[in-house]
Amino acid sequence: MKYKGFSKKLQIWDLKFNDRAMPWKNEKDPYKIWLSEIILQQTRVEQGLAYYENFIKHFPTIKHLAAASEKKVFKLWEGLGYYSRCKNLIFTAKEIVDLYNGIFPNTYHDILNLKGIGPYTAAAIASFAFYQPYAVVDGNVFRVLSRYFEISIPIDTTEGKKLFTDLANMVLDKNNPAGHNQAMMDFGATVCKPVNPLCKTCVFKKSCKAFLQNRVEMLPVKNKKTIVKKRQFYFFVIESKGKIVLRERHEKDIWQHLHEFPVIETQKQEDIDAIIKIVQKTGGLMKMLYC
Repeated sequence: MKYKGFSKKLQIWDLKFNDRAMPWKNEKDPYKIWLSEIILQQTRVEQGLAYYENFIKHFPTIKHLAAASEKKVFKLWEGLGYYSRCKNLIFTAKEIVDLYNGIFPNTYHDILNLKGIGPYTAAAIASFAFYQPYAVVDGNVFRVLSRYFEISIPIDTTEGKKLFTDLANMVLDKNNPAGHNQAMMDFGATVCKPVNPLCKTCVFKKSCKAFLQNRVEMLPVKNKKTIVKKRQFYFFVIESKGKIVLRERHEKDIWQHLHEFPVIETQKQEDIDAIIKIVQKTGGLMKMLYC
């Protein structure tokens, strides 16, 4: 594969044309890098930005986060979804304080061993904070590499993940891993986009194999389809003496420890009369409040 010069051209684009501004860009504090990466997992930048700034305001260091009550942390996380991320955030903050005296570990492998941190996040922290030569491999990187090299191997297979990770490390600028990684992610987000990529003005249009073969829209390839599970929730807004009733979720579910209106879940969609009968049959509102 022809990849020499790839990173140089990518970084020239970054210097001349990349105006994507984010508060964590060029950040060197591993705590803030870690926090931004965890928040942005399964979350759009536009939504995650306010959460990141709010977390930094309340927990300026990892020691502040580790010392905070779980209820306070979960309250700040409320609305982001995928709450296992928040659980891991709390656990890892305490672990770093306990095992490393509040100082973030500074090697890729030690970072990777932390709960809730996978290869992508470990590479981001290691390269951005400690200038270690590890390539980040996220959806943007998969897309750029699969199109540039015209690779049809599915990115969601074991073979595909290994191939693209190896390739990402091959094209990585070992002398400037942070600059390369940031440029690669920004390029995938703003130029080599999933839909309507800016191929006609792309700096790689003369060497991108997918563009030259008119296969850009066909790549990257995925084998698996996301399975969507539908759940039926019926919430009750109860007001008493000017106050609204809320309950804390205790079930082992994605919303554990967060607060909500009293709720019941059904197997299928029901009308209001059927819901009232279910409430009466299962013990009424008190059960919803304390279950």
